[in-house]
Amino acid sequence: MKLARFLKDGLRKFGIVEGEDIIEIEGSIFSNFQKTSITHKLNSVKLLAPCEPSKIVAIGLNYKAHAAEFNKPLPEEPMLFMKPSTAVIRTGDEIIYPHHMSRRVDYEGELGVVVGKRAHMIRKEDAKDYILGYTCFNDVTARDLQGKDIQYTRAKGFDTFAPIGPWIETNLNPLDVRIETYLNGEKKQDTSTKDMIFDVYHLLSFVSHVMTLIPGDVIATGTPSGVGKMKPGDKVEIKIEGIGSLVNTIRN
Repeated sequence: MKLARFLKDGLRKFGIVEGEDIIEIEGSIFSNFQKTSITHKLNSVKLLAPCEPSKIVAIGLNYKAHAAEFNKPLPEEPMLFMKPSTAVIRTGDEIIYPHHMSRRVDYEGELGVVVGKRAHMIRKEDAKDYILGYTCFNDVTARDLQGKDIQYTRAKGFDTFAPIGPWIETNLNPLDVRIETYLNGEKKQDTSTKDMIFDVYHLLSFVSHVMTLIPGDVIATGTPSGVGKMKPGDKVEIKIEGIGSLVNTIRN
């Protein structure tokens, strides 16, 4: 099931995407909901970011090939950093290039995990029960600042640096799904989540032992090899098998 958050006639709503239609729901996507009889054409609504996370917990160096790409040893445990909720944008929005501070901004296509219920110190074998679903995520990064600062807050935290969307897919096997990134139509990343060092369930359990996760929070599970720079005017597309495409353009 594809759960979407959208704007129609000035009202924010949730719905289920079925083909070219979106069916409004009653209730919360994080508890009980049901379909209504109200249906819209998908192209007649404005899709929003599919959730409003209180925090985005991102994972560094979680693909073997990506670690090799940066000549880094494989981590012994997940490396965590955070992106602020103010960085979130939807599919179709523009990523703003922070020229006042950075000269190198990169794309990083990732699988995003949307937390479905409060998670505190959960076991890996129970992690699946705490996941609402999965979405496309672009961990936009000011690469020059990442190297300069060592820690990642500034490099990862600019406004618009967390595109999420287009919706949440609730039925997906996160252990073997294909992630592709295209820059101006040219494929730059193409990897399966099988190459992850720490799988989705390990990550959710690990993070929950550090901080409590609440419904709508997002874990960005790391990027495969093939990251690269973007410039104003570029279009970047993150495509994940079974979910769909997250498309954004870059502007000054």
